[in-house]
Amino acid sequence: MNISVFGTGYVGLVTGVCLANLGHNVVCYDIDKNKIKLLNCGKVPFFEPQVEKLVIENSQEGKINFTTDIKIATENCEIIFIAVGTPQKESGKADLSYVKKVAEQIGKNISAYTVIVNKSTVPIGTGNLVRDIIQNECDVEFDIISNPEFLREGSAVDDFLNPERIIIGSDSQRANFIINKLYKDFSCPIINTDIETAEMIKYASNAFLATKISFVNEIANICEKVGANIDDVSYAMGLDSRIGNKFLNAGIGYGGSCFPKDIKALSNIALSHDYDFELLKSVIKVNTNQRLFLINKIKKLIGNLEGKKICVWGIAFKPNTDDIRESAAIDIMSLLHNENVIVNAYDPQVNYDYVRNHKKITGKINLYSDKYDALENCDALIIATEWEELRKPDFDKIDEILINPIIVDGRNIYSPVEMKKLGFKYVSVGRKEI
Repeated sequence: MNISVFGTGYVGLVTGVCLANLGHNVVCYDIDKNKIKLLNCGKVPFFEPQVEKLVIENSQEGKINFTTDIKIATENCEIIFIAVGTPQKESGKADLSYVKKVAEQIGKNISAYTVIVNKSTVPIGTGNLVRDIIQNECDVEFDIISNPEFLREGSAVDDFLNPERIIIGSDSQRANFIINKLYKDFSCPIINTDIETAEMIKYASNAFLATKISFVNEIANICEKVGANIDDVSYAMGLDSRIGNKFLNAGIGYGGSCFPKDIKALSNIALSHDYDFELLKSVIKVNTNQRLFLINKIKKLIGNLEGKKICVWGIAFKPNTDDIRESAAIDIMSLLHNENVIVNAYDPQVNYDYVRNHKKITGKINLYSDKYDALENCDALIIATEWEELRKPDFDKIDEILINPIIVDGRNIYSPVEMKKLGFKYVSVGRKEI
């Protein structure tokens, strides 16, 4: 099939390269000339496993093209995917300006029947909004479909090619037939529903997973007070098939490009319909407080933090990505700066220019390309992202370099028993202090 994808961010580019890899003819469109230039050179402007490889392979085979020319992106196109950003406004609402702009441009340029598929995470009712915008710009027949993405950064390609479910929201039999044809070779359940329900499924899924994370963190905080071990508690909980073992890892809370903005957006959607979603407000509050709890743990170990130097390992919001949007590590560094702490930091993938220019980074920060160099003259080490390379470091080297043998493990990647044997002062989340 001939497919265009509007937007070459995480969702758009992964969608494009995966569809090309499945044998479709794909055009990826973006207004960012530098981004398109990079992609045409086989370079990806962000880190996501397998994506660059698929860009190169499918470009060489002529199955995918990257362009800033909207005429190329809309001609002879059966399906257009909208995959532009919906960032969070200060109010917490989703910013639909990019979606609206794309809809307007699509309306001005399509010349034959086209199925417009919304991949972006958007408030309920956006499908109708996009339809109205396109109708105002053209007399060409088209249909709107909501087809939300469920891609996890760090495993997005595998998630696209091996989905657990595919959601198709449509009010047109013709469009429904075309989009189901696109997904006919996938073996997962395909849920055909209306547009509003499809839009809600995305928000409901992310809200539930975020709730699960905040719940287990609340349990972890109680575990610390009563002397219980969150590892055993969450493991036992996860064996219950009604609960499941995913998203039950205690730590410093969720972050990234989806959960924080989607939870706040859903809360705002509820309020706009005169419903106060109390549970979601608590989920957000718990997640914010989890960062503060970690700072309090450090204060108990070190005392007054002013003038101290602390090392943070991990800046990305999760491993296997370079994304620092709403990263817990960034929040923790910001809180340390509020205490007049000098921060040394290391991450294996993050673009340090983005860190230096981050609006929350207001104090002294030193960024290192070697994790052990980052420990120099530091009073403690904080683990903020569970990168695989951080799970088995040289603990003798850490002990030798740190001023104090203190590790504050915000991701529970080390064993308290092992830390005790090695002589560290060790604090984690929901487990006994060493």
